Amino acid sequence: MENNTSKHPHAVIFPYPLQGHVIPAVHLAIKLASKGITVTFVNTQAVHHQIVKSHAMEDDNIFNGVRQSGLDIHYVTINDGFPVDFDRSLNHDQFWESVLHDFPAHVDELLAKLVLSNPPVNCLISDTFFVWPTIIAKKYNLVTVSFWTEPALIFNLYYHVDLLNKNGHGHFTSHANPRQDTIDYIPGVRAIEPKDLSSYLQPSDYTSPVHRIIVKAFEKIKTADFILCNTVQELESETVSALQEKQQIYSIGPIFPTGFTKSRVATSLWSESDCIQWLSTRSRGSVLYVSFGSYAHASKREIEEIANGLLLSKVGFIWVLRPDIVSSDEPEILPFGFEDEIKDQEQGLIVPWCSQIEVISHPAIGGFITHCGWNSILESIWCNLPLLCFPLLTDQFTNRKLVVDDWRVGLNLCDQKPITKEEVAEKISHLMSGKSADELRRNVKEVRKALEGALAIGGSSHRNLDQFIDGVKAKVQEKTGFGFNNTEVS
Repeated sequence: MENNTSKHPHAVIFPYPLQGHVIPAVHLAIKLASKGITVTFVNTQAVHHQIVKSHAMEDDNIFNGVRQSGLDIHYVTINDGFPVDFDRSLNHDQFWESVLHDFPAHVDELLAKLVLSNPPVNCLISDTFFVWPTIIAKKYNLVTVSFWTEPALIFNLYYHVDLLNKNGHGHFTSHANPRQDTIDYIPGVRAIEPKDLSSYLQPSDYTSPVHRIIVKAFEKIKTADFILCNTVQELESETVSALQEKQQIYSIGPIFPTGFTKSRVATSLWSESDCIQWLSTRSRGSVLYVSFGSYAHASKREIEEIANGLLLSKVGFIWVLRPDIVSSDEPEILPFGFEDEIKDQEQGLIVPWCSQIEVISHPAIGGFITHCGWNSILESIWCNLPLLCFPLLTDQFTNRKLVVDDWRVGLNLCDQKPITKEEVAEKISHLMSGKSADELRRNVKEVRKALEGALAIGGSSHRNLDQFIDGVKAKVQEKTGFGFNNTEVS
């Protein structure tokens, strides 16, 4: 058959419809295409609409820039079951219920067409949080790859949800109080406290649609052919080794845009403010970057205490403050007079969104107050920036443990809730100057070396990506009966 004469596998990539998942999936697509793989990248129509609107793009294909350099990346969009103007954040549970139950039918319809394309799709790479991949892959005889965008530690905890349950730290099916002592029985995890588990493993979230999605996704993942993880083997060696005994898992992180410069592919769901002119007037390492990511919400009181803490600290700052950061319909989220005061003092700049990589790689930035999203952590380590951690949701509590307790590249923004402006100011001072700041910077440089080493030619992530591609080629051959050559695009 003519269809089967392709020189390379054709992989379809389905990111989860959240910005923090779309970004690494886009850069994974570019990495794979640069190794000669044909890629079809699938965004939901809602995510695509937001990207195009925020960048005022005339072109509908977000990959056109990289396609011009010879990469074979195709781009399609898919309906997620709702109109593009439906507020997915406001109707959170309704949206995720639909992703769980209705979205797979739209995927099935699209894949039915893609397997007939030339070259035909023969590999399905989908975000681990989707529940449908192994069933649909089986139907179309595709190699299944699960793409995990968070640390291996969190994957491992979800993977062993049954052990947490059995030992009384879970009680996901009952209303009894879970145990609060140290968890020390998960393979590859020496010890972790219950407070450091993902929010979806905490009692308050057992009944949420997202919790049910996670439980179901991790039941299904055990039949995936390969797992890709956006982490570095050397940073999580015990955890990764324990997982490798169960399945073929490859650490290929950190997954960044080429050269760690502003991405050639638009991924931002909001329009980006230019902060570089403001930053260029500031001295080296003097500015604190503050951002709580693209998804999580904070309370009005928390935002007010952080704002007043920034004022008290007298440190220059850029604060990325999404209009929907406070989940209520509160029009004024900052303390009265705050914006006037920082303008008068020339202390800070508040923007709704920016190109994070562009800002944090600027020499004027000296530290980062973060919600502990995994992309933000990897990016700030790459820029040698110490962190002040304020986790809000999901994996961020476990990420905080890695940053503060294990790698010692950051501090907690507040040790005891509730947060106060005095503690915020004090922690900013420890992060930006003095002995504690020097020690954090030394530690960040060491962890940065591990990231750099992994991505270098012959490094663990570089090697693992090549081994993964060889594994996919062999698996496609086993399933379909035809092979590939090994030519790479330079």
